[in-house]
Amino acid sequence: MTAYLDNAATTKVCSEAANAALNIMTENYGNPSSTHKMGRDAKQVLDESRGKLAKALGANPEEIFFTSSGSESDNWAILSGAELGKRRGKHIISSEAEHSAVIKSLAALEKQGFEVTMLKPEKDGSISVDSVLDALREDTILVSLMLVNNETGGITDIGAISKALKKNGSTAILHTDAVQGFLKVPFSAKTLGADMISVSGHKIHAPKGVAALYIKGGAKALNLSPIIVGGSQELGKRAGTEALSQIAAFAAAAEIGSNLFENSRRDMLRLKELAANRLLSENEGLLILSGNSPHILNISLPGYKSEVVMNFLDARGIYVSKSSACKKGGRSYVLESIGLSGDVIDGALRISFSRFTTEDEVMALCDGISEARKKLYKVLQ
Repeated sequence: MTAYLDNAATTKVCSEAANAALNIMTENYGNPSSTHKMGRDAKQVLDESRGKLAKALGANPEEIFFTSSGSESDNWAILSGAELGKRRGKHIISSEAEHSAVIKSLAALEKQGFEVTMLKPEKDGSISVDSVLDALREDTILVSLMLVNNETGGITDIGAISKALKKNGSTAILHTDAVQGFLKVPFSAKTLGADMISVSGHKIHAPKGVAALYIKGGAKALNLSPIIVGGSQELGKRAGTEALSQIAAFAAAAEIGSNLFENSRRDMLRLKELAANRLLSENEGLLILSGNSPHILNISLPGYKSEVVMNFLDARGIYVSKSSACKKGGRSYVLESIGLSGDVIDGALRISFSRFTTEDEVMALCDGISEARKKLYKVLQ
């Protein structure tokens, strides 16, 4: 059987999203900017999709701006957010455990003269409120922190950080990459209190190639400059003909995912606990490295190279990862930032669930890891 347990990398497209995309590609395929009937019909779908995603986020439709990926949303929020605030200061707070889209955006800003404080994460990959406040300065203009860490599943209390910034009189813009948190952990735009929130379609059973950036109050409230210029799409903030098939699919996935949220979260937590308990009981020396999110279980078998274990599982149709898919094989800088030893990092595997994950897949995974531990040679340290 196939056991797909790499849902933090990408998810299976649900039937609702696939049908929505097919309808746009084959029936309602007009350009939303065209003024004839097919264009107007397409524009109606675009508006309805924006409304559905806004509802799932607990936001207003005018606060949702569609992009091509979570990385683009992160880039836009950070680069334009820094540009917007540079007259007040050039200090930015982020962390060592962020997605590479954030890390590389910040590196580009440092070359432009911005000063970036990179906070050290807690043991689960989350960032504490106190560490943010300790780094906060009068000239801090932007704070960018991930809601749910994409490798460990550690959850950062963005809502508490937002309240702390306000209590301290800070005018810093708060951005959160909520790509791994959207429809996995309970939150709304209001409860987070962030000025900008990045979310992505392919993590919630929509196709790849579509995402969004929530901007609190809309374009007029936070006048971000666009990073893609040309036409007047997305209220003039992101040029390019809208990828309507993906957008409609994203909205459909968000709508069904929101309706099924509580059941999905409960089922993922149950499977995560089932996997963790069996793996710990059957594999001496196995470590659990993950945080509290329901869909990410990070484990380590110190002494067994994760790449070798992955290949062993791959040959049996069991699919996991050793870190974020964006790293393409490199050692996890997230686990390094937490302070784990080399043998623990090199033996780490990320297992991730979705609402389509079955108990049979979890059993196949546990069987596979136990078999790998018995058949593979342990690397001497």
